[in-house]
Amino acid sequence: MSILEEISGALQQGRAPKVKELVAQAIGEGLQPKAILEDGLIAGMTVIGEKFKINEVFVPEVLIAARAMNAGIAELKPHLSQDDMKAKGKIVIGTVKGDLHDIGKNLVKLMMEGRGLTVVDLGVDISAEEFVEAAVENEADIICCSALLTTTMGEMQNVVELRNSKGLDGKVKIMIGGAPITQVYCDHIGADGYTADAASAADMALAFCG
Repeated sequence: MSILEEISGALQQGRAPKVKELVAQAIGEGLQPKAILEDGLIAGMTVIGEKFKINEVFVPEVLIAARAMNAGIAELKPHLSQDDMKAKGKIVIGTVKGDLHDIGKNLVKLMMEGRGLTVVDLGVDISAEEFVEAAVENEADIICCSALLTTTMGEMQNVVELRNSKGLDGKVKIMIGGAPITQVYCDHIGADGYTADAASAADMALAFCG
């Protein structure tokens, strides 16, 4: 087994100290930092995402794997060049105005970061104006809106309409998700994407940024 496969495997098991140790070893052996990042750490997190989709792993395992990934990145960071660290895309994410739920949002953020995307987390109770302003400020590729309450879903339409009125519909995609959201609703309000789970959201975001 190659050391990159070992890094991926240790990350999937959530073994943060082992991931850190293997990353240091890989650097010592002269492996390219970008390869360690993409073929070791991100590859491992991608497997976790796929397993999460099909209920082979659950939220606690995702959180532990993410912690192991962060340990590996901390060890790797001093060796990464600006080019290596260039993210595959930038996302602003938040829970819509009137809604204080954040577990789903936090999971999506973890999955997206695990795939090499930069995520700016705006938090909860975020208005359409705050979403669009943050997207412009951060030069984001995608706005991700989460809602758990049917009473707050309407704010997603406000985000889409505000983006369009600012002439950003060709530049910034809008993805939506949460328990009450459906593809029908996504199509109805003119959002660009909906997924039913966090791992699929990361896949879609990568495709949009690619």
